[in-house]
Amino acid sequence: MNLYFRLIWLFLWRNRHCNKIGFLDTSRLAYRALPTDCDINFHLTNSRYPAFMDLARTYMMAEMGFLKRFLKLGWMPIVNAAEFTYIRDIKPFAKFEIETKLVGWDEKYFYIEQRFVSERGLHCIAHVRGVFVCKGKQVAIATMLAEVGFNDPAPQLPPEVIKWKSFLLLKKECNLPTPAGEPMEFRAAS
Repeated sequence: MNLYFRLIWLFLWRNRHCNKIGFLDTSRLAYRALPTDCDINFHLTNSRYPAFMDLARTYMMAEMGFLKRFLKLGWMPIVNAAEFTYIRDIKPFAKFEIETKLVGWDEKYFYIEQRFVSERGLHCIAHVRGVFVCKGKQVAIATMLAEVGFNDPAPQLPPEVIKWKSFLLLKKECNLPTPAGEPMEFRAAS
C-alpha cells in the first residue's frame, strides 16, 4: 500500500519539483526503506526492488521532460525483461538512492540500467528492457527518438547488456514451440 502513496507523492509533488536532465543523463531518486518494505529477514524484500524501479523510471521521464507529453500521446511504458544482481541488503530505515539511466537501444527495445546505492555502497544493479505501447501497438524506437528530439548516434550498449540480449534470445529460441517437423536451430551467443 505504501507504494501507492509514494506513486501519488511522485505525481503530485516530485514531478513538479524535479531537476531537469538530458536524455542520456542519470536520474537520482531517494527513498527510505520502511519496515513495511522489509521481509522476515529484516531487509528490503526482493519484490520491492522492481516496484521502486518503476517509480524511478517514471521520475526519470519527468526529469527528462517527457512524462506529460508521453501520457498525452497515450504512450505507456512496458517492461519486456529485467535482470537483477543483488550485492548487499538494505536494512529497515536505511536511506538509499536509485540511479536510473537509459544506456541505449536497438531496433526494437530500449535498455535502462538501475542501481540501488547508499552510504554503504552498491546494493543492487538491474537492467530493464522495454518498449512504449500505444493502443495495443508498439511505438517504434525511431518515433520515440524523434518525439524527444534526439538526433545523435545511439550509445554503445554496455557489454553486460549485449550478453544479456544474447541470453534472452537463447531463452526464447529454446522455449518457443517449433512447428511440427522443423528442427530447432540454435545460434551461438556472441
